Amino acid sequence: MKRLVIGILVAVLVLVLIAPAVLARPDMNKPLPATNVELVKKVTLRGKPGGGGGKPVRQAATGLLGEQLGTGANKYAVIVGISDYPGSGSDLQYCDDDAQDMYAALTTLYGYSASNTHLLTDTGANFTAIRDAISDVKSQAVAGDEVIFFFSGHGTNGVASDGDNERTDEAIVSHNGSSLIAIWDGQLKAWFSGFNTTRIIFIFDSCLAGGMTDLQTPGRVINMACSETGLSYEDSSWGGGHGQFTCYFVDQGMLSGLAGKYDYNGDGKLYQPWDVSAEEAFDYAKANCRWQTPTISDSFGNDLLP
Repeated sequence: MKRLVIGILVAVLVLVLIAPAVLARPDMNKPLPATNVELVKKVTLRGKPGGGGGKPVRQAATGLLGEQLGTGANKYAVIVGISDYPGSGSDLQYCDDDAQDMYAALTTLYGYSASNTHLLTDTGANFTAIRDAISDVKSQAVAGDEVIFFFSGHGTNGVASDGDNERTDEAIVSHNGSSLIAIWDGQLKAWFSGFNTTRIIFIFDSCLAGGMTDLQTPGRVINMACSETGLSYEDSSWGGGHGQFTCYFVDQGMLSGLAGKYDYNGDGKLYQPWDVSAEEAFDYAKANCRWQTPTISDSFGNDLLP
């Protein structure tokens, strides 16, 4: 009897110690609580901001293609661009155009089918829609498939209960139709955990984008428009109206093929203009951006050609 009582007391003690930790685990499928949140708005310039004309130096691109997409493998994408945020004080001009250009590049040049591509813009790019689109791709992608996640919009920072124990967290900014909602870096990490494929490309055209390195894992390339503390810019002079990073990464680098014309490894061979790897597009964007410093986290062997 004494042993039974001791056993019950031990079990109760364990529950008392463990229960708070279990209850404290954040629900990653819902907006997360955060403090000291600061919206860092993408800057819309008016005038002639300059930029362009820079010749890429070899930073990310090697000129050597890594593992190619296998026969029969599928490609999936979630493309998000938010210009029309709830209210009027946070609106942008060209983020939805950024998303449209990314969609055009993937579906016309890189073999992505419309049926496997989620294009979410403005009011349709709410928190739930983004979460569910990622979940849908996760449920379908198998080993060897390819996945792209693109975001253009605002960034924010703060101290969030997103499970990563960072002192300062970064986030991309979505909404629920009436209020802004942050999707924190640790939350995105959780959403992209457990994918069956190790061939994933991320592209962030937002302020504080450099903080998205939490997503790093083997096989992934994370292209970020600026540093962890930097701003991202948009203007009508960039491709008729784009974010600066998207203009050079997607509009000029991919759609116009300008990022594919450099011989990075000195072997005298160039990719075809339409065969622009993620690393080449990044190098081209970094060479041409002004006032912001694009950042990359590349855990893919050699260059990843979508």
